[in-house]
Amino acid sequence: MKVSPLCLGCMMFGGRTEPEDSYAIIDHAIDSGINFLDTANVYSRGRSEEVTGEALKRNGKRSSIVLATKVHGVMSDEDPNMRGNSRRHIVEQCEASLRRLKTDHIDLYQIHRPDPAIPIDETLRALDDLVRSGKVLYIGTTTFAAWQVVESLWASRELGLNRFISEQPPYNLLDRRIERELLPMAQSYGLGTMPWSPLAGGLLTGKYEKGSPPPEGTRFGQENLPPMLARRYTEDALAVVQELKSLAEEVGCSLSQFALAWVMQRPGVVSPIIGPRTMEQLEDNLKALEVELTAEVLEKVDEIVPPGSMASPFYEANFGPHSFRL
Repeated sequence: MKVSPLCLGCMMFGGRTEPEDSYAIIDHAIDSGINFLDTANVYSRGRSEEVTGEALKRNGKRSSIVLATKVHGVMSDEDPNMRGNSRRHIVEQCEASLRRLKTDHIDLYQIHRPDPAIPIDETLRALDDLVRSGKVLYIGTTTFAAWQVVESLWASRELGLNRFISEQPPYNLLDRRIERELLPMAQSYGLGTMPWSPLAGGLLTGKYEKGSPPPEGTRFGQENLPPMLARRYTEDALAVVQELKSLAEEVGCSLSQFALAWVMQRPGVVSPIIGPRTMEQLEDNLKALEVELTAEVLEKVDEIVPPGSMASPFYEANFGPHSFRL
């Protein structure tokens, strides 16, 4: 499948972004050349899928869109054990996603996170059945370690099952660790990669500055910052952001446009996922398509954040009974 160089992430739609505003953002993105939309069943507990499906019904563009969603997380407080990558959960949630998205098939159905409690062959057999039924066209993974993807490819080959064709990892200027193994693996085995959080959860938008408190109402400006976000919001990370912002000014673009352009131009990357909350954010993101980074600029980036290194942790994979930071 041929997809646009940017993917529209729909996580905010139906949550922080009201439905009518969401419809307008989706329409504008499609009119601007984006043909790839990504959501998940857990985003606002199904509301994102509902709003995305309604938008495509209203504009009549479903047939020209590559529509992706995901399964793994808990969808009901009443039954928190109904989660993960078991056959039962996958089949049940696929039917629910199809209803919410108002479609008869999902173009790319992704496993949102690894699940060490479920054998990979059970997960693959359930997905294979969905592909053979026509309800799913392609399957992919999200935030898997390189070895977990390779294990799944081996199982698919051994058992004659449809294989994963994509991986969705976190990748941005503050966390380049997937360059060590994941990206080379994806290139070797022909998997497309669609990085999530190319703007590092907002750290690479220019709104946060070293020595100043985070603006009120922002993700990192919460009164009780969750541990995961606290690990990412450090003085060292802000120091790197400051250097990157100066480099973006030299190029003549905003920091967010610079960060998106950098990810888009990385070897092995197919389509970074943007997650605009407002129309203004979408328009700023789209301008990244016009940014060209020279070899000299890329060398300066490598001096600020060396290849394979990390200034703020985003790549966290589930390798066993617990989640470990790499």
